[in-house]
Amino acid sequence: MIELLEAAVTSPWVYLALFGLALLDAFFPAVPSETMVITAGVFAVSGEPNLALIIVAAAAGAFCGDHISYQIGRSTGLARRLPATGRRRAAFDWATAALHRRGGVLLVIARYIPGGRTAATLTMGACGYPRTRFAAYDTLAVLSWAAYSGLIGYLGGAAFEENKLLGVIFALGMAITLTVTIELGRWLLARRRKAPAPVSVTETPALELAPAADR
Repeated sequence: MIELLEAAVTSPWVYLALFGLALLDAFFPAVPSETMVITAGVFAVSGEPNLALIIVAAAAGAFCGDHISYQIGRSTGLARRLPATGRRRAAFDWATAALHRRGGVLLVIARYIPGGRTAATLTMGACGYPRTRFAAYDTLAVLSWAAYSGLIGYLGGAAFEENKLLGVIFALGMAITLTVTIELGRWLLARRRKAPAPVSVTETPALELAPAADR
């Protein structure tokens, strides 16, 4: 299995495969683009494939996919189809204001949240987020994601250079652990924000017991 995987990953076509998987991941979050980048990073320890080209190919595919997703959101005309008033309009207006204030930061963070990438890019297109600003922040997002995935794989390959299977398992385990940690942190933060404020209770001095009657 490792020999077949190595033959596939060390092929010159691996860069095109990384580009295509990262592009498709913009519409189908189930596509294992990150797993492929990590696996390629494991084998990059031996020199083939090249780590820098892995990062560039994955980032370029993700960048193109994000812009296609952005254009789909922009072309759907969601803002025009929503009613002028109501809860859906209010939610859309709130999302639009939030994205225009912190859209760049949200786009970078969404890259590391399962399914967040697709939701962020589609919504930013539908909200009419400026394309030039979207492209600038998306460049930062895709480069950081590709470098993160490739370097985690490279670290796993360096730790288990003689056993590539253990290297892949170790690197994927690191990525899953980091994802679970981030999701747990988000869940705890959301729970803390929703928790009701503690009720202030005024302490009442204890009543003194009357002395017992003499017998």
